[in-house]
Amino acid sequence: MIISSSTDYREAARRRLPPFLFHYIDGGAYAEHTMRRNSEDLSDLALRQRVLKSVGEVDISTTFFDEAVSMPVALAPVGLTGMYARRGEVQAARAAAKKGIPLTLSTVSVCPIEEVQQSVARPIWFQLYVLRDRGFMKNVLERAWAAGIRKLVFTVDMPVPGARYRDAHSGMSGPNAPLRRILQAVTHPAWAVDVGLLGKPHDLGNVSAYRKQKTNLSDYVGWLGQNFDPSIGWKDLEWIRDFWKGPMIIKGILDPEDARDAVRFGANGIVVSNHGGRQLDGVLSSARALPAIAEVVKGDMTIFADSGIRSGLDVVRMLAQGADGVLIGRAFVYALAAAGGAGVENLLDLFAKEMRVAMTLTGARSISEISADSLVRAA
Repeated sequence: MIISSSTDYREAARRRLPPFLFHYIDGGAYAEHTMRRNSEDLSDLALRQRVLKSVGEVDISTTFFDEAVSMPVALAPVGLTGMYARRGEVQAARAAAKKGIPLTLSTVSVCPIEEVQQSVARPIWFQLYVLRDRGFMKNVLERAWAAGIRKLVFTVDMPVPGARYRDAHSGMSGPNAPLRRILQAVTHPAWAVDVGLLGKPHDLGNVSAYRKQKTNLSDYVGWLGQNFDPSIGWKDLEWIRDFWKGPMIIKGILDPEDARDAVRFGANGIVVSNHGGRQLDGVLSSARALPAIAEVVKGDMTIFADSGIRSGLDVVRMLAQGADGVLIGRAFVYALAAAGGAGVENLLDLFAKEMRVAMTLTGARSISEISADSLVRAA
C-alpha cells in the first residue's frame, strides 16, 4: 500500500487492527457529528494563495515555553496507545524525539511514565485527568516530576465519560466484550503476535503502579467511570497549581469565558479542544471555537488546538486562526498502528513537508508570519 497521507495510514490501521481497537481510536460520541465537523470545518478554511513573494527558505521551527521544537506540533495524549503497537508509547516517544517534538503521555497509557521517559533523552509531557482519587493524582505528579517531566497537560473536559456507541458494537465494551476481543485478535494474527503476545504487559501502567495490582483492559472503562469527578471546580485545582512548578496547560477549552478563567487560574497555556468529538456531540468544532478564544487570551498564554488535524495544511489553518501550536492524536495513532515508530516518523515528515508547501504558497517564511491574512476572509 502506498502511504502518502494520514488517510492512507488510517486505512492501513483499519486492516491491521482488531475492530475493537480501530473503532475505539476512530470513533466519537453519540452520532459523531462534532467529530466529523472537526475535520470538515478545518477543510472549509480557504488558504490565501500568494505568488512572487520572495519566500526563499521556510522556517517551521518555534518554541513551546522554553522548549525548542522543529515544528509547532506535539503528539496528543491518547489512552491505550500501547495497544496499537508493541510498547506503543515508547515507540511514539522515540519517533517524536527523533523529529524534534514532544509526546504527551496519557494518564491511561499502557507503558508507565518511567518506561517512556527513560526511553528518550528529550523530556516528554504528561497529561492528567481530574479524578476523585486525589492520592493517585499526587502519586503520578510526583513520579512525573521525579522522571524529569516539566510540562503538565491537565484535561478538564471529561468530568463524565462521553457515550461512544461504537465501543459497544465493536467489543471494546458491552455484552461479552472480553470474548469478542479474543476472537477478533485471532483473526488479526499480525497484531496478535506483535502486540498481543510480544507487547505485554497489557495494563494501565500508571494506574497499576499506584494500585500495586494489574489494571487491565477489562478494568479500564470501569476504573475511569468510577474516578471521574463532575463536582470539581477551579478552586479544587489550586493544590495542583501550587504543587506543579512547571508549565501547566489546561486541555478542553471551547468557550472564551473558560479561557479567561484559565488565565485567572494561572495556567501557562490552553488546548482548544472538544476531545476529538469524543465527549459532547453537537458542540463547536475546535476550528470554529478557536478564533473567539484567541481574541480574548492571545498573548496572555500559549494557545494550542487539537481535534480534526490530519495534515500540515491543517496545522497552518489552526495557526492562522490564532493557535501557537497544535496537538495531533488520531493521525499519529493510525501511523503507529500501521507501521510502528517508523510510521510516526514518516507522518511527521509528511506534516513538515505539507507545512512548508502551504507556507511557501501563502507567503509565510516563518511561523510568526502565519496570521489571519493567510486565510481568505469570508465575503
